Amino acid sequence: MKIIPTEIPDVMVVEPTVFGDARGFFFESFNTRRFAELTGITANFVQDNHSRSARNVLRGLHYQIQHPQGKLVRVTVGEVLDIAVDIRKNSPTFGKWTGTILSAENKLQMWIPPGFAHGFLVRSEYAEFLYKTTDYWMAEHERCILWNDPAIDIDWRAEAAPLLSAKDVNGKLLADAEVFA
Repeated sequence: MKIIPTEIPDVMVVEPTVFGDARGFFFESFNTRRFAELTGITANFVQDNHSRSARNVLRGLHYQIQHPQGKLVRVTVGEVLDIAVDIRKNSPTFGKWTGTILSAENKLQMWIPPGFAHGFLVRSEYAEFLYKTTDYWMAEHERCILWNDPAIDIDWRAEAAPLLSAKDVNGKLLADAEVFA
């Protein structure tokens, strides 16, 4: 396992060590001890989630204002552009974003710490997205920042208009959103 830094120091890309041959491949997708050794993060994951989305589906930018979740995300089928936005008001990178391509082929994962909004855009015919969270999902605390907020200016590299849920269409601008102190 190798850690690849991003433009925002708290967000990290995790590259597993993959063992492959003509029969296929094997890799350890998570190891608590190794993750802590490499990152200094002693995350206690309490929930695993799995979604499947069609091409051009954009999910996000989601977060929980109370019971914030750290997320370790990966793709097992297809490809997405995964995005993390720092919404910690006192952070030097507040309002900044970082993103990476996660795919079944590259097997990369991304660590998104608590205090970040998260979203992804499906770039393949469909994608299956798996993630571990450090706290439970609580609908009453979930919030959404508008995916195309000009103050954040995310380059989604979209090939067509994204397909959005009603929640995502009605996301708030960062300037109007509840954020972390």
